Amino acid sequence: MTARPEGDFADVIAFAWDGPAGTVAQSARLLLLDSLGCMIAGLGHATPRRFADALAITMPGAVCLPGCAAGLSEAGAAAVLASAMCWDEANEGLARAHGRPGLAVAPLCIAALAAGRVSPHAAHAAFALGYEIAGRAGEIWRIRPGMHVDGSWHALGAAAAAARLAGGDAAEVTRAIRLAACQIPFALYAPIAAGMDGRNSYPAHAVLLGAMAAAAARAGMDAPANGLAEARRIALLHEAPAVCAPAGEWLIEQAYIKPFAGVRHAHYAAAAALELRASIAGRFGGIAGLRLETYAEALRYAANRAPARAIQAQFSLSWAVAAALVQGDLGPAAYTDAALADPALRRLEALVELSEDTALTAAEKRGARLIVTLANGESHQASVGAIAGDPGHALDEAAVMAKCQRFAGAVIGEAQMAQLAAVILTEDGATPRDFFGAA
Repeated sequence: MTARPEGDFADVIAFAWDGPAGTVAQSARLLLLDSLGCMIAGLGHATPRRFADALAITMPGAVCLPGCAAGLSEAGAAAVLASAMCWDEANEGLARAHGRPGLAVAPLCIAALAAGRVSPHAAHAAFALGYEIAGRAGEIWRIRPGMHVDGSWHALGAAAAAARLAGGDAAEVTRAIRLAACQIPFALYAPIAAGMDGRNSYPAHAVLLGAMAAAAARAGMDAPANGLAEARRIALLHEAPAVCAPAGEWLIEQAYIKPFAGVRHAHYAAAAALELRASIAGRFGGIAGLRLETYAEALRYAANRAPARAIQAQFSLSWAVAAALVQGDLGPAAYTDAALADPALRRLEALVELSEDTALTAAEKRGARLIVTLANGESHQASVGAIAGDPGHALDEAAVMAKCQRFAGAVIGEAQMAQLAAVILTEDGATPRDFFGAA
């Protein structure tokens, strides 16, 4: 970690310009593939498709997205893909950035592929560059209570990726980042707490801001290099110098791919519940108490109780425990109307007592401990400190492909998902309009 002038990413741009090689490159390709699978899965829901129809009124074009009736411009398609990518809350993240650096970067790269404007190799390079910028911006831009992370610092990564996809040089990418840094929005957590899905429009805003900043940079516009530092001080009240990863360290290699759907903070709780499930199988009705101990950030962002709608359940530690115990998984099925109406799930969710594990918080570590008490006095507990997707526990190609087929195969078919995976993983050529196939 190193202190740097906020907004000075010149060394990172130089380091990441050509993208990673070897195993890091494979990690980046898997991350982009997982992002694509989440986008397509999101398009299986009605609201993202309606969002596409609405954007097509002012952003019409030739890019056809799966299940969407109207063609979109490349920027419009990227905005829709960003919204769809987080719809099931199953997309990537980077713990040290406290967010998802790829959320506004991957959609721009996929939209450019779908438009037939760039090669897979160029898309990979832009994705890696945008991810490295966004990841460090996330380290710098620590939001305040009541804010939501999505749609803010992501715009810096989107600006870098958009400028790179447009053929810009390092100077143009730098200007694009500076322009985005001077207008970082902040978004509220309020829609999630209220059970409203407006949060899913936040990354679309970051995509469009990044695309606009890249276009402005290409036109020769510029902004002060200290814009990010000024914004950080005024908007977030941070006075201490920011600290982030130095150039030479690939953050994209440290990213996690989720094995479950739902906020990552709840995955540790779900994993603990799954570990205990076998010991209490068939006795869920006899559960008298559930105590979950976890780190403070998880409690801050995922303490929703008695969720009434899917997005509330996706950000609910107690719901993750109940769903994992009853369903034996934490997948999309945990957030359906049928699941939300399940009395067994409701009973267990209401029993969960949430508590902070101060040792985890102090050590800045993620994890969870779940204690289950049965009516007969019997007690069982499980502690989880690492789960699939964490550093050192990366999902391999087979696991990522299986997730994509499970999530996206139902929307476009397994054969087409396999064809898209081949483009992402092997860099096979994609000709104009054949990426997603005919609309």
